Amino acid sequence: MAIATLVRYFGWTWVGAVRNNDDYGNNGMATFIETAEQLGICLEYSVSMFRTDPPEKIKNIVDIISRSTSKVIVAFLSAKEVHVLISKMSEYNLTGYQWVGTEAWIFDSKTAAMDTHHILDGAIGLSIPEAHVSGMKEFMLDVKPLNSSGNELFTELWEKLFNCKFKQNHNQRVCTGDEDISEVHNSFTDMSLMPIFNNVYKGVYAVAHALHNILGCNRTCNKKIQGFRNLFRFKTKEGDEVYFNENGDPAAKYEIINWQPTQNGIAKKKYQRIFSNIIVLFIQVPLSVCSEKCPPGTRKVLQKGKPVCCYDCIRCAEGEFSNITDSITCERCPPEFWSNEKRDACVKKETEFLSYEEIMGCLLTAASLFGTCMTCLVACIFFRYRKTPIVRANNAELSFLLLFSLTLCFLCSLTFIGQPSEWSCMLRHTAFGITFVLCISCVLGKTIVVLMAFRATLPGSNVMKWFGPVQQRLSVVGFTLIQVLICILWLAISPPFPFKNFKQFNNKIIIECALGSAIGFWAVLGYIGLLALLCFVLAFLARKLPDNFNEAKFITFSMLIFCAVWITFIPAYVSSPGKFSVAVEIFAILASSFGLLICIFAPKCYIIILKPEKNTKKSMMGKGGSKSL
Repeated sequence: MAIATLVRYFGWTWVGAVRNNDDYGNNGMATFIETAEQLGICLEYSVSMFRTDPPEKIKNIVDIISRSTSKVIVAFLSAKEVHVLISKMSEYNLTGYQWVGTEAWIFDSKTAAMDTHHILDGAIGLSIPEAHVSGMKEFMLDVKPLNSSGNELFTELWEKLFNCKFKQNHNQRVCTGDEDISEVHNSFTDMSLMPIFNNVYKGVYAVAHALHNILGCNRTCNKKIQGFRNLFRFKTKEGDEVYFNENGDPAAKYEIINWQPTQNGIAKKKYQRIFSNIIVLFIQVPLSVCSEKCPPGTRKVLQKGKPVCCYDCIRCAEGEFSNITDSITCERCPPEFWSNEKRDACVKKETEFLSYEEIMGCLLTAASLFGTCMTCLVACIFFRYRKTPIVRANNAELSFLLLFSLTLCFLCSLTFIGQPSEWSCMLRHTAFGITFVLCISCVLGKTIVVLMAFRATLPGSNVMKWFGPVQQRLSVVGFTLIQVLICILWLAISPPFPFKNFKQFNNKIIIECALGSAIGFWAVLGYIGLLALLCFVLAFLARKLPDNFNEAKFITFSMLIFCAVWITFIPAYVSSPGKFSVAVEIFAILASSFGLLICIFAPKCYIIILKPEKNTKKSMMGKGGSKSL
């Protein structure tokens, strides 16, 4: 478990593993693999070996290592297996790997000394801390086999230390008992050379403390030593604290061994308590991953048939983001936000509406104001020459009312520009509907007047009394009131309202006026279309009147333009996205208004300004040949 934690500490998630083919290697590797999976570490390969394996098998292991993409090798090997493996690797000059070792070989100085090809440079591993037992060295120095003649263990120890025998032996010299033990330097006299003794020392004391607690229970507690392992905590003479967790395991404490090359070979450097302090062992930590970390703005997608450490980094889709490294999912941005270019954050969506600041809004505003000015100019001309025959002959009262309604038509287009609000949404459609009905009602009245005027010239005709000035005013008011009633019902039942459209575009919000009731909107347009069609039919019937009085011909042209504009408006309005649908509606309003202004009033202004000699009663009463369209 500690080895796996060490590997994960340095971010090595893609490693290879080599183990002894015995209980030590197999059990140790099984524990490592189990912990590694929990820590997100993947094994590219895991092979076993023994020092007596045939050379072909050792070569096969070396081939596996050379073909691998991982740069870290976790070795659960003994020192002798390490000797065999690095000897074979040196034949192929396989260097540059980061070795992670266990205490079985990482503490062995002989292994470091024989690595002349620097294959193990930078190796790192865990080892049991050196043992320092107070009084142990003095006790060993005081050992005399004759004084301990009753203890065969000391006799055997003495023979091992000095390579002699107390009993006569032809092959070895005889022990005298006076040999100087202080000159001997090995694991028997210096426990720092065999760190495992430290655990033995602590284990003996742990059993002693457990027995002491049992003896102090006065027969009232569990006699099993295992039951006491969690009930005591003690310190050794050296200050090391010993205790057990709920599973009965002692606290893990290791030394970090790091092999660094020197002029004379490889030197071991020791670091303690790596898991409670940050230790920098490398100027640059070696990298060993199957796939690089996925940066923010991407998500991980596992590669088919590969371990979980092998994945592709897929960029988040539009409207999604990830703001952490190695994210497995991309989150959806809130409705009013959209992902930025890097897909690592959400930014507020751009709002779009037809504004006065943009070019299209400026052009439409200029066209609206130009139409208003032109209408006012025509009104001024008509007012200045109101007593002339051409103005009086064309029903001056309806002409001024028509000019007034045209002015309103040009101005009502301005309500469509700017950010929609609750009031502007209600005003734009109702003002447009009412002013256009007023305008067409005036044109319809003028058309009926033309028809009635020539019917009145027939013998015995008395039709003008049925459509005099009063009837003309009432017809205009009546037609307009119907539209006013439709608008009132529309506003009362389901009025237009500002609406944020998130669906039309992904990366921006269209602020538009929702119709509220589509029936109300199409009822307003339908009523305008009905009046325009009626006006066109009546003007068409009057097309063969004498030229000098043929105002119906110009009304017919104006209604043709009006109907053509609004017929093409419907598909263009439905298919135009966002603010362009508003621009299409404004264009239709302006185009139809200019059509009425030019077709009806331009010929009269031409005569008034440029052909004043024709603006006489005699010229107006003259008759010419009739023409048809």
